[in-house]
Amino acid sequence: MRLKEELPVDHHLATVYRWGAGLCGCILLVFGCLGFADALNPFDTSGDRIAGMTTNTALSVISLVVGLALLVAAAVGGNVASTVNMVVGGSFLLSGFYHLFVLDRPANFLDFGMTNVMFSFVMGLLILTFGMYGRVSSKLSHDNPYWRRRHPRQAAAESLARRRAVTALPGGAERTAPPALPGTPSSTLSEDSR
Repeated sequence: MRLKEELPVDHHLATVYRWGAGLCGCILLVFGCLGFADALNPFDTSGDRIAGMTTNTALSVISLVVGLALLVAAAVGGNVASTVNMVVGGSFLLSGFYHLFVLDRPANFLDFGMTNVMFSFVMGLLILTFGMYGRVSSKLSHDNPYWRRRHPRQAAAESLARRRAVTALPGGAERTAPPALPGTPSSTLSEDSR
């Protein structure tokens, strides 16, 4: 399964993925730039506070790289933005768990404090939500491209039923409602056909 085959270029979900990647990427870029503005030492484990969180140059570099990756994904859009959002969001959650266990230990080379851990969890969940929106659910609508991709037979049957309903109208009557799907009440015909 190729990613580009699932989501049409003009689908409304692409906007959600782009905005999510762009917003979170900008937040990370600002944090990284503020870390560089203070000219911190690369792996200092007693770094300064930026926006309430401890940081060092290594964390600033990582923030800039991840922020730029999210902005590039936002520029590309579509499934690329969704997939990058999911990968980055999952990485933030894993980073939060890792740093939760290494607080106040020598393995804490990025100088994470508890506020950094909480930020990592919140940002990870936010980015992950943007990436999974409309893609992962048990109740996706039948016009959702991901639902159609996962249920090709049912999607084809619904599409065929719609086409047949349009071509089989008696006496050239016009529909006032969209064609009915299998298993749903029939749609209303215009007054001319009654």
